Amino acid sequence: MSDIEQVPVTLTVNGKKVQRFVEPRTLLIHFLREELNLTGPHIGCETSHCGVCTVELNGMSVKSCTMFAAQANGAEITTIEGMANEDGTLSALQEGFRQMHGLQCGFCTPGMIMRAHVLLKENPDPTEQEIRMGISGNLCRCTGYQNIVKAIQYAAAKLQGRDFQEAAE
Repeated sequence: MSDIEQVPVTLTVNGKKVQRFVEPRTLLIHFLREELNLTGPHIGCETSHCGVCTVELNGMSVKSCTMFAAQANGAEITTIEGMANEDGTLSALQEGFRQMHGLQCGFCTPGMIMRAHVLLKENPDPTEQEIRMGISGNLCRCTGYQNIVKAIQYAAAKLQGRDFQEAAE
């Protein structure tokens, strides 16, 4: 049995610099979960369809199941574990998902929050349609998306210093 070549990887994950040697074929999702014990990003389809593995990488949302850890070398990554405020309170998005009941089983929630986080950086005041389009690469099998959209609207309003006013049904 021959040893598999390992390559060095240096990343900043949730504000902390990490250095490891990994096999070149190690997926970023497996690196995060197995090497760094960050189990917030979930493993779902492993084909980039479901989005439960979504993380922020250098300001973009990426599905970590279709990227090698070595490809992320030098990157800044934020996972759901890095989303809380510095004082430990929930971020606006986390609070929105809680207040607006934007989750049921919770499996999709970390990836959904990470995608919404980048969406709100790109568009701080999205319309309902823009939110729906922005999260279309992340699947939820439980909620029907209505409360997820409300959660993102809630967070957008809070981040802009406004009170969230639900649209009349």
